[in-house]
Amino acid sequence: MTVAGFIADQRTEHGVPHTIACRALGVSESWFYKWRRRPAEPTGREVRRAELAERIRYFFAASGNTYGSPRITLDLWAEGWQVSENTVAKIMAQLGLQGRKPPRRRRSLTRQGKRKAARDLVHRRFDAVAPNVLWVGDMTEIDTGEGKLYLATVIDLFSRRLLGYAMGAQHDAALVSASLKMAAAARGGNVDGVIFHSDRGSEYSSEAYNNLCDRLGVVQSMGRVGSALDNAAAESFHSTIKV
Repeated sequence: MTVAGFIADQRTEHGVPHTIACRALGVSESWFYKWRRRPAEPTGREVRRAELAERIRYFFAASGNTYGSPRITLDLWAEGWQVSENTVAKIMAQLGLQGRKPPRRRRSLTRQGKRKAARDLVHRRFDAVAPNVLWVGDMTEIDTGEGKLYLATVIDLFSRRLLGYAMGAQHDAALVSASLKMAAAARGGNVDGVIFHSDRGSEYSSEAYNNLCDRLGVVQSMGRVGSALDNAAAESFHSTIKV
């Protein structure tokens, strides 16, 4: 039996006032009454902790039980939570949740039908709580007097800044790779954990582009086929530069 439980029993069974029992046991009355209210009135901190744990369970399950504390922290920040990665890691440990890396899949430029698209991590939530959390990109065609020109871009959704771009006569993996390299250089080369969202074009799902993202630590995300709204932020930017 706990000390607080003993004090409560003395009043119920023997009529000993809580004041006397607390004094005899060397504890404060305020501590006892706080304990007595605790089961029915959880503190604000306890309520927030329970809600946070529930959101962590949700994001972990949505990831197929693969996300660790860094990725789940990013998802929580996107929802507006103010929480540190250490706190998320501690709660995950208490819940018995341990992230793991999904198995790598081999991709080939020569077998386009076999390429696997990245999962959509954005779901049309085109905002970010900090720089280098969420980037979007796209490629567009521009008609010029000398023929067609292709433009690939990378935009940080926190500042809406154009971090990287590349232009060329061919729309291929080299073009989108060049735009991503420029964006990474603009942020000092340290972009590990950045989510890059695009459409499912063959350039973005190519082996060369996948390997570049792996080297930089960039996490790919892709919208659905034929849905411009799934990459609306990048599409909107490109609509302003058509000539």
